[in-house]
Amino acid sequence: MKDKAPIDELKVTIVEAGEVRDTSYGKVQSTTAKDDSGTVQLSLWNDQIGKFDAGDTVIIKKGWSKEFRGQMQVSAGKFGTLEKEK
Repeated sequence: MKDKAPIDELKVTIVEAGEVRDTSYGKVQSTTAKDDSGTVQLSLWNDQIGKFDAGDTVIIKKGWSKEFRGQMQVSAGKFGTLEKEK
């Protein structure tokens, strides 16, 4: 899959948080997350960084997914939301 596919809602649990790095779009942190179907890379952007820890279950609404370098990635993107499950 080269193009982004929309996500209506996806619930994943963060397994491990990676390093924060600067990009031309701002700061990004790649985290490893999982659900019943396997693991994905969850990208946290700018103000999302630091709000979630390993073990947190998060819900992505109106986000996107795509395959990048052989690994599935998901993100809330500009127009979606990312919230911690209560």
